Amino acid sequence: MTGADLASLAATVRDLADRQAILDCIMREARGRDRQDIDLTASCWWPDGIDEHGPIITPAPDYPARANAGHARFFSATMHHITTHTCEIDGDMAHCESYVIGTMLSPDKQSMKVAPGRYFDRLERRPGPGGQPEWRLLYRRCTVEMSLDGPADWVNGPMCKGFLRSVWSREDKSYQRPIEVGSDGERW
Repeated sequence: MTGADLASLAATVRDLADRQAILDCIMREARGRDRQDIDLTASCWWPDGIDEHGPIITPAPDYPARANAGHARFFSATMHHITTHTCEIDGDMAHCESYVIGTMLSPDKQSMKVAPGRYFDRLERRPGPGGQPEWRLLYRRCTVEMSLDGPADWVNGPMCKGFLRSVWSREDKSYQRPIEVGSDGERW
């Protein structure tokens, strides 16, 4: 391998590592909101970041608690599914578009909403708390493209009886280490 080959390989590995770190940040942010985990959500944002959800523009330090309060006011569970994702990296800045399918269960668990939209994100790579460079969100704009409302009969019926349910806290079984099979946890 020549020096040029090694330099090309190093650039490719750096690009792939950056892309994965950026996608991981976007995924962690969605997980943080779905578990109402303020610390996890906050860890995905730079302190000077800004979130735009419709007409509401929120500074990043206030965003995790505000998002949790909004979700808790209108829903009993949420899931943010990140699907199609594009990423343009320019040095220490990245611009991304990620499709998101938000699913929300009503407080009485009798109906649900499905709301596809997109996130337009600007992330920056900066030194993190330990001094190592990391990618975090700086700006986010959220769209809503359509919605669907319907009854939640299936999850309340016999087909789901006994399945684990999500919990809005670190008590959710996804935090358990090591993951084990058991009869504990909130169930349908």
